[in-house]
Amino acid sequence: MVSRRSALLMGGAGGVAMAGGGAWLGQVVAQPAAAPAAEGAIGGLTTPPLYAPSGRRPKYRRASWSQQFQSGHGWTPGGAGTTSAEANDKSQFVRGTQSVRVTTNGTGKQSYVRKIGLPAMSLSGKMIRLVFRVDDVTNLAKMVFYLGSGSLANHFAWTFHAHSKTAANYVQSGEWVTVHLQWADVNAAAGTYSIGADGKPSTKTGFTDMSFAVYDNAGGPVTYRLQAVELIPDTVSVFPKGVVSITFDDSHKSIHDLARPVMDRFGFPGTVYNIADAIGTGSFLTLGQMRSMQDFSGWEMAGHSYANAVHTASYPKLTAEQADDDFRKLREWLVSNGFTSEHFAYPHGAFQKTTDGVPVDQIASRHFTTARSIISETIESFAPAMPYRLKALTGINDGNGIGGTALSKLTGAGGRLDRCVNSGDWLILCLHKVTEGAPATSTEIGKAGLETLMKAIDDRDIPVLTVEEAMASYT
Repeated sequence: MVSRRSALLMGGAGGVAMAGGGAWLGQVVAQPAAAPAAEGAIGGLTTPPLYAPSGRRPKYRRASWSQQFQSGHGWTPGGAGTTSAEANDKSQFVRGTQSVRVTTNGTGKQSYVRKIGLPAMSLSGKMIRLVFRVDDVTNLAKMVFYLGSGSLANHFAWTFHAHSKTAANYVQSGEWVTVHLQWADVNAAAGTYSIGADGKPSTKTGFTDMSFAVYDNAGGPVTYRLQAVELIPDTVSVFPKGVVSITFDDSHKSIHDLARPVMDRFGFPGTVYNIADAIGTGSFLTLGQMRSMQDFSGWEMAGHSYANAVHTASYPKLTAEQADDDFRKLREWLVSNGFTSEHFAYPHGAFQKTTDGVPVDQIASRHFTTARSIISETIESFAPAMPYRLKALTGINDGNGIGGTALSKLTGAGGRLDRCVNSGDWLILCLHKVTEGAPATSTEIGKAGLETLMKAIDDRDIPVLTVEEAMASYT
């Protein structure tokens, strides 16, 4: 029998070697029959990880105001886009004994669950927590939360989910989902309310009306269930000016050669999500460079995949056993080389289900404490709503006509940095390769652009923490 350590060392660019012989992602081989799944086991995966997460999960934030949609809640389902509703549905719930169930009519019009005339409340220093479920997301278009007064004639709006047909979605079929809405993310205003050029809302008090709205894509109905609308302390309760984490994917050598010197001047650490298979090859980091960044500049060396082939394919293209094996090898490789980070980023941001139907984020939870996506419809918060779907802004570059996220969207007036410092959020930035000159693709940023970005963060006096340091603030 091949030891796990031997199997770890056998992996290479041609595929990942598996204990027991054979390889996958280059050649499909028969696997031993799985042992019967233990009750509650994730995807039937019963082999315990050698390095399981330490359990340093964020503390659950208690609500200062809560509507959990139990008997007598008084909220009304409706809207031109609603075909049927049950305000006291006892078939699906995660709190109490019921939730609200609504089905849209397939016309693309607004469907909602709302309450008008609540006692006036202040949301200063607060964020909104939503707990909900969409039974089948096939025809889902977007979800919006409205907060206001005057029967919503005056309102702020957060478009907190726009559904993609191709990319990983924060909201997936048949799952109870938690979303946090912060003032840094508000994206529309009406009536007497406005959003300033610096991204600040005109008021944070006097709200009497709330509406949870769902729009289908006019291709068919959507059934959704609302379990909770709550107010909890927001990021500014710990970080008054918000906080930034600067992350780099894929282990490019330019992170050491170009990014580190720039960030050293500001005293900023970064988090690198590494591909173990790539280390020490071609244009990728060496172990010595990784250790130097960690030991002398305070950087975090986190995980991205063990095998190059897995990074190329992404975890949803694998079986649950294959994905779990790569996660296990990656964590073992990190620890055995002196890197104790418990944090991970999904290749291509993909955390959908494996080919045999197991959610990749659930497998990640067996090995890591957080897992970062590249979803940015809202920015991340403290504590994060779903630690295995951390949100991040990606594609940041200072190029022309290459797509991605223009650097000015962060550094300009009212941009993400202004919103971070003025309203508070956990702004996780996802970068890849740094270039000496102008970038050629949206996964590159020029050294000059990186310097501009670091100076903009420094000028606003926003603290910069690694993902590991940030999470420690709430554990």
